[in-house]
Amino acid sequence: MTDRLRRLGFALLGVLALVALWEGYKAIDGQILGWQLPLKADDQRMPHVATMVERLGDPERRGSDRSIAAAVAAGAWYTFQIALVGLLGGVVVGALLAALMQRLKVAERAVLPLIVMSQTVPIVAFAPLIAAWGGRVKVGSGEWQPWMSVAVISAFLAFAPVAVGLLRGLQAAPAASVELMRSLAAPPRAVLWKLRLPSALPYLVPALRLAAAGAVVGAIVAEISLGRSGGIGRLTLEYSRAATSDPAKVYTALMGAAALGIAMALMVGALDALASRNRPKDAVA
Repeated sequence: MTDRLRRLGFALLGVLALVALWEGYKAIDGQILGWQLPLKADDQRMPHVATMVERLGDPERRGSDRSIAAAVAAGAWYTFQIALVGLLGGVVVGALLAALMQRLKVAERAVLPLIVMSQTVPIVAFAPLIAAWGGRVKVGSGEWQPWMSVAVISAFLAFAPVAVGLLRGLQAAPAASVELMRSLAAPPRAVLWKLRLPSALPYLVPALRLAAAGAVVGAIVAEISLGRSGGIGRLTLEYSRAATSDPAKVYTALMGAAALGIAMALMVGALDALASRNRPKDAVA
């Protein structure tokens, strides 16, 4: 509990430091020793943090009963659900690829470079292809829904960290323990579930954090690229159109996107705490 409180305290200090850096930059008007830095610190480009927070309580539109905070929360929740589906899909695909690469060395040499190369594909160009291909997919009487394209792109950015991290974790099992289980005629499935997978947990948790961040980024970028309404990505694009007259409104959507990423990170942290509660302290460390 003490360690968790310490982490929470450091996280809060990080947020306060970011706010202080923002306000400090505005206080010096973006100038250091008489030199003007590239980003000007006027209210048009960098509104005060207090102004952004106050803007959350204003109506989203003139005459609207819904506040900006409610709209941002609804958009973040919508994107969170899609990103969660994408994360789960990415974890499944990444885990299957990691198990295959660990079992077959030829698969590792063939698939691992492709996994790394896949993350260099520009999502903005990739998203319309996914939407077009998905529109032709039909399973029984079910039809492809637009949110599924966003989830696929989210999973695309999430599977690579899981595949690479879990592969390293599966390969990190002590060689003596592996030889012992093989000498006892343990089948490969038993070695995987009872030895390799528990040994891979310290590697899997950081991979899941990266995958969660990738899932959120993928969902937001896909919403913007595909014009999918309802999520925080599309809301950011809509609010950015008012950047000239109402710059603080744009940052409220960005705050929602940041909160979404923090929520995903907290979820992974909770899973880590749940999985490691019965493990020895030295193994958790």
